[in-house]
Amino acid sequence: MAQATTSIGFAVTQSTSYLSPYAVARTMSPLDHITGGRVGINVVTSFGKAPAKCFGIEDAVPHDERYAAAEEYMEILYRLWEQSWEDGAQVWSPNPEMAYNPSKIHKIEFEGKYHKFSGYHQTHPSPQRTPSIFQAGQSKSGIAFAGRHAEGIYCGTPTIPKLRAYADSVRQSARDAGRDPSTVKLFCSLCPILGRTEEEAQAKYEKYRKNASVQGGLASFCALTGVDLGKYDLDQPFNFDDEELSKAGIQAIFNNSRRWRMTSLGTPEQVADVVEKWFVEGDIDGFNIAYQSNPESIEDLVELLVPELQKRGIYRDEYPVVGGTLRENMQNKPGQPLAAPDHPAAKLRWDKVKAAEDTKCANGGEQQATAKTYELVELGKTPAVSVTVDAMPVASS
Repeated sequence: MAQATTSIGFAVTQSTSYLSPYAVARTMSPLDHITGGRVGINVVTSFGKAPAKCFGIEDAVPHDERYAAAEEYMEILYRLWEQSWEDGAQVWSPNPEMAYNPSKIHKIEFEGKYHKFSGYHQTHPSPQRTPSIFQAGQSKSGIAFAGRHAEGIYCGTPTIPKLRAYADSVRQSARDAGRDPSTVKLFCSLCPILGRTEEEAQAKYEKYRKNASVQGGLASFCALTGVDLGKYDLDQPFNFDDEELSKAGIQAIFNNSRRWRMTSLGTPEQVADVVEKWFVEGDIDGFNIAYQSNPESIEDLVELLVPELQKRGIYRDEYPVVGGTLRENMQNKPGQPLAAPDHPAAKLRWDKVKAAEDTKCANGGEQQATAKTYELVELGKTPAVSVTVDAMPVASS
């Protein structure tokens, strides 16, 4: 897809619960290089006993503890992407022969409650260094996590007032974390069913409905929530009192109104009316489009809805930076591919650490010749640990 396009971005979902920070960092950086900086990472914390067992773990970590572990996880990612390699580390010199300047490559040491790491990042800095961060948390812990880290958020609520309340809570969380709330972009779930006439749209809806699988839907619900619906008859009311909602994924769906998907049916003008109303009154930045049929739903979106939205001036005619990075285009900030200065990734960038070191030396602090130890930059509720950054040994030629 990246080879066939020039400006579209790609957000790749990665689980902090089962994938190591090192593996994710070394996967995302080459992708950012290959795509010219058009990669994002959708950070998720995974729940459910069945997925845990697939990774050799007996059960999923409790909800709030997953987010505490994810804070350490993000800390390691940021240090690998932002701190392990200085700008200009890549030399590409044939004479003297040198690919990278080893004095600008640093070893990261991290030891926290949930994660430990000792090593170097695998590649020189990519166009964004830290890929654009996406997230979809809607619980109290998830919103706090989003406020600290997310640049894009997937969300969905059944009403505009609830969507606005959610948007307000996320933006306040960003303020509490010392970030500009306008840099957190919200994308509400939307499933448009379009036709050139109302009758055509209704006919498509009936076609999709006819091909929907009730059993498949129930199976998906069971997998997502950890609740066995097999003990209930199809028309029997669901009894919340019989289920351990605190342990099941169902709490995220019902208690936090998670994964609501708005469906809008009609002509391009009718659907555009709905889109514009939710966009303006919900205080969001875009939509996370769900489709009923591929490629029909996508083709209808491009050929019918987008032109109507462009006519109204609420959908852009071109990318802000054609061929630019995902962050530049999502934030509408040409020439700024790196995480914003108030983002926790930027606070851990190598030059910030180096400045802290210089300040410490100027104040008469002791410094070892081959190792430099710095206290963590304050990142909200990040666990207090110390990190040692060692210069990479110089290789002989």
